[in-house]
Amino acid sequence: MNWSAFEGLLSGVNKYSTAFGRIWLSLVFIFRLLVYVVAAERVWSDDHKDFDCNTLQPGCTNVCFDHFFPVSHIRLWALQLILVTCPSLLVIMHVAYREAKAQRLREAGGDGCHRRLFTDPGKKRGGLWWTYLLSLIFKAGVDVVFLYIFYRLYRNYTLPRLVKCELPPCPNVVDCFISRPTEKNIFTLFMVVTACVCVVLSLAEAAYLIGKRCRECLQAGGGQSRRHSQDCPLPGAEPVGTAGQVFHGADYKPPTATIPPTASCPSTASEEEALS
Repeated sequence: MNWSAFEGLLSGVNKYSTAFGRIWLSLVFIFRLLVYVVAAERVWSDDHKDFDCNTLQPGCTNVCFDHFFPVSHIRLWALQLILVTCPSLLVIMHVAYREAKAQRLREAGGDGCHRRLFTDPGKKRGGLWWTYLLSLIFKAGVDVVFLYIFYRLYRNYTLPRLVKCELPPCPNVVDCFISRPTEKNIFTLFMVVTACVCVVLSLAEAAYLIGKRCRECLQAGGGQSRRHSQDCPLPGAEPVGTAGQVFHGADYKPPTATIPPTASCPSTASEEEALS
């Protein structure tokens, strides 16, 4: 697999991530992807070849190896890395969709449409905010599921030095020895710890986004209530009429005519961002 091309695609997420997301991405690249490519693949390259059993019965070694290692660590890690990084690519695709939509409207109605459609296509508002939040939850869920799979397949995430097998076609209980179990256990625990840290970072970033949005909503609600109280007239302040003429107070503001938006451009950026 061409991991360098995969890394190049994923590196664009840094432009749209928070500080937690940048730390998560650095952790995935340095402590998971590079360790997988540089060291882990070589450690597990001889797991089947050096799985020795004290018998010459044909097929016994293969059956015992398949029983104790139904799925190789290295293949599970590769699948985990692919699934855990796919949601970040969805964020890039969503931003690209926004930019393409703004480009079409700009070509149809001028440069002003782009400014009114999206204040910033990469800003996490509306649909992009939900896409980013769901990507964080999905990434944390993928890591948790794979941690559970590893725990079910390899109890306590460790490999024994000796396994006893009595499956047919083995003639009796045979002893089988795993290649380099200590080194494999070290790498396994390292990958488990880094996956746990990534889960914590994803959940922390999700909590940060939700808390920030709640704070903005509260501030917006408070600002609207203050503006409403300033615009409302005082109780008992009635306009005074004299000879058919109506006199208003000093704070009276004449009504202003609103110009409806053109058909080619949306009226506000917030309405479009809520849908895109």
